[in-house]
Amino acid sequence: MKKFLKPLLGVLLGALIPLHGALAQAYPNKPIKLIIPYTPGGSIDTVGRMVADQLQRQLGQAFVIENRPGASGMIGSELVARAPADGYTLLFNASSQAYMPLVVARKTYDAEKDFTAIAQVGYVPLAVVTHPAIAVKTLAEFVSLARANPKKYTWATSGLGTTSHLAEEIFKRELNLDMEIILYKGAVPQLTDVMGGHVSAAVSPMPGVSPFLKSGKLRPIAVTSSKRLAQWPDVPTVAESGLPGFELLSWYGMWGPANLPREIAERLATEIGKAVKAPALQARFNDLSFETVETTPAQFAKVVHDEIIKVGKVVKAANISIEP
Repeated sequence: MKKFLKPLLGVLLGALIPLHGALAQAYPNKPIKLIIPYTPGGSIDTVGRMVADQLQRQLGQAFVIENRPGASGMIGSELVARAPADGYTLLFNASSQAYMPLVVARKTYDAEKDFTAIAQVGYVPLAVVTHPAIAVKTLAEFVSLARANPKKYTWATSGLGTTSHLAEEIFKRELNLDMEIILYKGAVPQLTDVMGGHVSAAVSPMPGVSPFLKSGKLRPIAVTSSKRLAQWPDVPTVAESGLPGFELLSWYGMWGPANLPREIAERLATEIGKAVKAPALQARFNDLSFETVETTPAQFAKVVHDEIIKVGKVVKAANISIEP
């Protein structure tokens, strides 16, 4: 019996190998839904649409953007986690995808087990901004003003558990600021209320906030990168402003549901790598201080894993726990 089974097994395995390749070549053969779990117009939406537009040129299939905001991004993420693992429902999100389960009192998804990491797209620093009417030009000046006037000034955040929210929580605790953090459903309403003078300050990723800095509707008082930005050389870093060694970046990527076929994940990762190198996108990314990266699914999964460990230590030390 063994004598006959061995050749048969070899034939079956040999037949399966071409099928794996055929799966990747046949994909995609219909439009792909891309869930962005925040409101239109913010940094995640801006970058996600740029990448999706380039991908549909390369793959010859439409990417249908669906904004599903709510619960600080968890509603959109959960939709993807429950979707069929066939590559036709994907998620474009930022580092908050990994951070949310660390800060919510009741975890609704596991950032590693419930998703397939496809590719990291890049990362970007955040800007600390205020309304121009507030008489400060640096974060150090704003800290002095806020300490002298407890409870007078407020933070706006784009969502609980976002990089914006984590930065503001760290500032409150480490810089001894008595400032309420007010929640918004995305960066657009967050920044709109700062521009309207309803909230004093915010921390927001550069792609979404850049147009308002250039128009003078918002004033940058610090950046969260370890070095000053070439586009804003006069704006100090947070590390220069009272928190030595501070660096916090928002990174973006694409995920699918758990158990996405390896061939599809790898095909998408390869195409994303090509997309972010497209000259038209590179020019826009440079203008937004967005640094692109190319990763395999395995490399991106490691990024997610390492970030969960690193930020988990910060969350625990700061005792951050929220109800979305």
